[in-house]
Amino acid sequence: MIRTTTWRGVRRACAPHVRRALVFGLPAVWLVAATVWELACPFDSHDGMAPRFVTCAAFLALVAYLLTSVRLGPVRELRRTREIARAAQQVLLRPLPPRLDGLALAAGQLSASRGATVGGDLYEAVATVHGVRVVIGDVRGHGLAAIGAVAALLGSFREAAHDEAELAGVMRKLERALRRHLRERARSEHPSVSGTDPDHPLAEEFVTVLLLEIHEDGEVLALNCGHPWPYRLLRTAEQVAGGDVLPPLGLFPLPDGLAARWCTRLPPGEALVLHTDGAEDARNAAGEFFCLRQALTQAAALGSPVSPAVVVQRVHTALLRHTGGRPADDVALLVLRNDRSRVPAQPGDQGLRRSCAESSHR
Repeated sequence: MIRTTTWRGVRRACAPHVRRALVFGLPAVWLVAATVWELACPFDSHDGMAPRFVTCAAFLALVAYLLTSVRLGPVRELRRTREIARAAQQVLLRPLPPRLDGLALAAGQLSASRGATVGGDLYEAVATVHGVRVVIGDVRGHGLAAIGAVAALLGSFREAAHDEAELAGVMRKLERALRRHLRERARSEHPSVSGTDPDHPLAEEFVTVLLLEIHEDGEVLALNCGHPWPYRLLRTAEQVAGGDVLPPLGLFPLPDGLAARWCTRLPPGEALVLHTDGAEDARNAAGEFFCLRQALTQAAALGSPVSPAVVVQRVHTALLRHTGGRPADDVALLVLRNDRSRVPAQPGDQGLRRSCAESSHR
């Protein structure tokens, strides 16, 4: 076993050198052979064009080989790098299941960073014993720095959504995760601050967050820290008036008396559309804002009941058309349709649902 492992390691270490030898060695051998042939068989000793054609073909093949090797190597590496990045991004912002505890789901994101599928927006939905809990947020800015904050917040939410009995507890966990992430990032960028809290512009970074808790009867509770309210969607789109909005996370500490408030009721067949402000702030070349409400209404008119996947696809298509394919900010959409029956839940259903949620969490 040790010999096999050692031999595999040697082959793996030698593989790059073998590839380099093939890329540069074969053309060199070919060039030497062509040169020797030219010296041994000069044109003056041959009549006709055949030797000239042979020589031209040799040098053309050499040039084509070199160009192909030089070009395809970086292209393969770039393709492989993109595949790895795409896989990592899908783990971070994983696709939502099509159905979750009686809700039909669909979500999607447009990133302002070219070549990326994940930007500064985040969303997640999980089934818990407290109801289906949903988060959508928008980190200030986009790019690699924003992706780090997205990872910190999503990791915290996926645990806190199951562990915290109240929605306010989930929000406090998100706030602590954000502050911890910003401190660690500031220390890594400015090691001189050592173990002290850094006095750095990172302290001014913030995240807008909307937390929802959807119960079996369609009642929706919410906590909103600076995020746009969602739209209710049946035949037309109407924005939910959820009440007061707290400041975004990271600007000010959360208040002591934090508690979720009633937001709306989602009857069977109706849908809720959560979005980030990049959807409503997108502009075209003339400076006109994208009308998200109109795009949602047009998508809802395509069929009944509303298809969450169709809504996401239609809105993204309309938004890309409006911005000429280049949105200035990240855009995230999450659509939930209530597919639960109007029949009241039976007494034993709650215990079954609780055990299933706990099993899925484990």
